[in-house]
Amino acid sequence: MIAEDYNLQQAQAFYRILEETIGKLPADVREKLYRPSAVNCVKDVVLTELRRQFEECGCDLDRQYAKYNRSEYFFADIVEPGRVYEIGYPRCLCPQVEAGFVNAPTHCECSRQSILYVYGELIPDKTVRVETLRTVLAGDSECRFRVTVE
Repeated sequence: MIAEDYNLQQAQAFYRILEETIGKLPADVREKLYRPSAVNCVKDVVLTELRRQFEECGCDLDRQYAKYNRSEYFFADIVEPGRVYEIGYPRCLCPQVEAGFVNAPTHCECSRQSILYVYGELIPDKTVRVETLRTVLAGDSECRFRVTVE
């Protein structure tokens, strides 16, 4: 049992150091590092459910967010219909955070990349920008991102 605890502590320390180092890299490099993990995290269950909602609502984000704007896992607010949304999570849902492997706000780039991926799949003909507004790992009570569709 002691060896298992030690190994877990070493793994957690490794990921904390890795996250701190990633945080010092340029933004474009951080984006490229987090993108594959972000896609892997949401490509099956999350994308499938959001695509189902999107198609059910006539491929209209405003209608989708009006109908599915609150759950225990997700929220969506329409800031400017057809163009600007604030979406997020009422708590951190990242399995790596829950497992104690990461706790640096740098890791929230993974969520931002997952949002970009999902929107790219749902509305590939649009340009989408995602700005991180607040995150639990940065000390906030929720994770909130501003999405601009052009």
